[in-house]
Amino acid sequence: MKKDLKIYIAGHRGMVGSAVWRALEDKGCTNLIGKTSKELDLRNQQEVVNFYKNENPDVVIDAAARVGGILANNDFPYQFLMENMQIQNNLIDGALKAGIEKFIFLGSSCIYPKLAPQPLKEEYLLTDTLEPTNEWYAIAKITGVKTCQAIRKQFNKDYVSLMPTNLYGYFDNFDLQTSHVLPAMIRKFHEAKLKNNEPVELWGSGTPMREFLFVDDLAEAVVYALENELPEYLYNVGTGKDITIKELAQTIQKVIGHKGNIVWDSEKPDGTPRKLMDVSKMKNMGWEYSTELQEGIEKTYSWFLENIKNIKEVKLEVN
Repeated sequence: MKKDLKIYIAGHRGMVGSAVWRALEDKGCTNLIGKTSKELDLRNQQEVVNFYKNENPDVVIDAAARVGGILANNDFPYQFLMENMQIQNNLIDGALKAGIEKFIFLGSSCIYPKLAPQPLKEEYLLTDTLEPTNEWYAIAKITGVKTCQAIRKQFNKDYVSLMPTNLYGYFDNFDLQTSHVLPAMIRKFHEAKLKNNEPVELWGSGTPMREFLFVDDLAEAVVYALENELPEYLYNVGTGKDITIKELAQTIQKVIGHKGNIVWDSEKPDGTPRKLMDVSKMKNMGWEYSTELQEGIEKTYSWFLENIKNIKEVKLEVN
């Protein structure tokens, strides 16, 4: 990979985009482009067309998305479906029309059916119904995957989709109304520790199993996809290992040093019973993760403590 390759990272200020930016800088890349949402509204097709015309990047990495946890997905289905389709359609179609040869689309393991066999293989896509609590986001991401596949088939361009498992790490969203399970737990246990180790209440039974990937490891997978031409259109990116939500809570509690009780609210939904990725395709291509879960949580909590004063509450506004 040439160090002066002009690479546009959509969503460069988010958790994933900023990790990719750091990883590319570490590789010596000197020609990275990032635009804030105020500078470039990715939902606006003409703005994206003009951006491609003016900047003419060599590569596009799509890490931009409207994201959130179960509550946000359930409360704002239209935004999660429409805004994500607008963002990715404008980026992908604009890149094709601008003659960009390489595009990396980042999605989520929620694209796979709720009750698909475990571990989740890439070929399980579109074989059954989705998890209803996040189907709007999933459908948007599925259209992105299939759009990139169609471009590979029809125009023979190197457009590839990477589907990460549950991500966490630096610059995560710690807002309790819109965050995912791991950062929400870090916030809850931290605040409970400060309040004389009061009990922490968590949703569900604690029995569902989940896989977690440190975001810097995903960034390394993106760099790998940049440096190599992957022969297929879709690759899972994860650890290939999962734990129960209860085990996750106990690990986070240990890292943070909370000494109180954990109370499970079994009246709240659990979501998908298990979501484990089959990561053999990426492993066979020569890439695998490097950060174990407890180490990643320790790094994330250290970042949280250093940046807690700057962490803003994230509210999903309905326009």
